[in-house]
Amino acid sequence: MKGTTSPPEPTIPPGPGVLKLRHRLQVFVRSFAIQGSWNERTMQGGGFGYALLPGLRALHPDDPEGLDHALRRHVEHFNAHPYLADLALGAVLRLEADGVPADEIRRFKSAVRGPLGSIGDVLVWAGWLPACTLLALALALLGAGPWITILSFLGLYNLGHVILRAWVFRAGFREGREVGRWLRGADLARHSSTVAAVGTLLLGLVLGLGVSRGVLGAGIPWPMALAASLLLAAGTVRGLELRRPAWLVFLGVTIILLLWGVLA
Repeated sequence: MKGTTSPPEPTIPPGPGVLKLRHRLQVFVRSFAIQGSWNERTMQGGGFGYALLPGLRALHPDDPEGLDHALRRHVEHFNAHPYLADLALGAVLRLEADGVPADEIRRFKSAVRGPLGSIGDVLVWAGWLPACTLLALALALLGAGPWITILSFLGLYNLGHVILRAWVFRAGFREGREVGRWLRGADLARHSSTVAAVGTLLLGLVLGLGVSRGVLGAGIPWPMALAASLLLAAGTVRGLELRRPAWLVFLGVTIILLLWGVLA
């Protein structure tokens, strides 16, 4: 007995709808709630469909059946880093506007979710978030008040995260199905390494400030303690990943601190 296969899902064109800038902005704003209905079965699927809904409505203005089919596809299982998921949202919105077949859009989402998750974890959770936290700790050790420290952390972290979301969403909509090529060209792994290197130096700064506050009573000049900690942190930066101008500035500051500590 021969096996039977289910017929392919019919392709429903987007119809006469026009996707305007305000619709794209609505999708982008809704993307901030992509994890609002996270669950074990579809993970970010519900949030993905919710974010995409203004664009789908614009593409199917008088076609409730087409809108229903499109929305059902996008509340299926999807999971990626919540910030880089905007890249997939922008690209899928472009594919829907171009009338790409449903099966191809589904395969596209399955292909990009893994890379977007792994790259985002390294870039944000292991890079940007620790760097912003260490900078806030450095401000606190330098004597900044609690509110200045907290607001500095929240302002810097969220500024970077919103810029990242907007950048990848715009790139996704512009590139469409070629978003994989753009992702390789953007080389987010290199940016992750740079952020990690800066975070390492900030860790040295925090350690140096902490050591200097603890050893002042023992008669050790705090600039020397700070310089030693910075040099120790710099040695852990694999291959001196900082670009040469930034490295020269760092080296110059370290030498000045050492001389100050010796001559103090």
